Amino acid sequence: MRLSGKRVLITGTAGGQGAAAQELFAAEGARVVGCDVQPGAAEKTAEALRGNGLDVTGQTVDLTDADAAAHWIEESADFLGGIDVLYNNAAGFGFAPFAEMTLDLWRHVLHVELDIVFHTTQPAWKHLVRSGGGSIINTASMSAVRGIAPLGQAAHAAAKGGVIALTKTLAAEGAEAGIRANAISPGFVQTPATDAAVGDELRAFQLGMHLIRRAGQGDDIAHLAVYLASDESTWVTGQNFSVDGGVTAGFR
Repeated sequence: MRLSGKRVLITGTAGGQGAAAQELFAAEGARVVGCDVQPGAAEKTAEALRGNGLDVTGQTVDLTDADAAAHWIEESADFLGGIDVLYNNAAGFGFAPFAEMTLDLWRHVLHVELDIVFHTTQPAWKHLVRSGGGSIINTASMSAVRGIAPLGQAAHAAAKGGVIALTKTLAAEGAEAGIRANAISPGFVQTPATDAAVGDELRAFQLGMHLIRRAGQGDDIAHLAVYLASDESTWVTGQNFSVDGGVTAGFR
């Protein structure tokens, strides 16, 4: 029970990394409130876990709406009696070769991958301060630290690079209040979103870059997130952790 009594908010809990984290966090003793933009999906995953005796609640929230995100934060803080951990897992996506990228696509990706981190973290900040500190965990990407031409990732890389830079500043500004902030940069992880967005050819290309030749799974990321949420990591802040099957380490 490494997270016993922790009051945790996780975004993007309909499936993939968010659903895996929600289950693992709750199994480790956390009280979890999750959310997702897909109508009824966060509620469904939470209901299944409650059936197993875990303390999980889910809500449908569009985090691109700053007011809706702030309302979810406040409502969740009231429900839990405070916030100890905010796990910004949710994100949208958009890819195109830079020569073909439109301003609308650029702005969309920054909005659904960077702005939504601000939309939740800013209103949650005061609650983390009141709890005597806590842990912010942000999801970045291997694309933030490595340029990969065939992926058409200019906007995605810029947004996730912004997440890493923001994480470091949150760690610096939050240190006095006991707030820690860290980022996780996954490699290619098999999720419902990547299954829908990535064809066989691009999937094979991405797997070929990894030293460990398999797609990541939600639990590969969730286990690190549990560590960053727990009191085991109280001297860890401002870091970006690559969990990517070795894609940023080298070639074989």
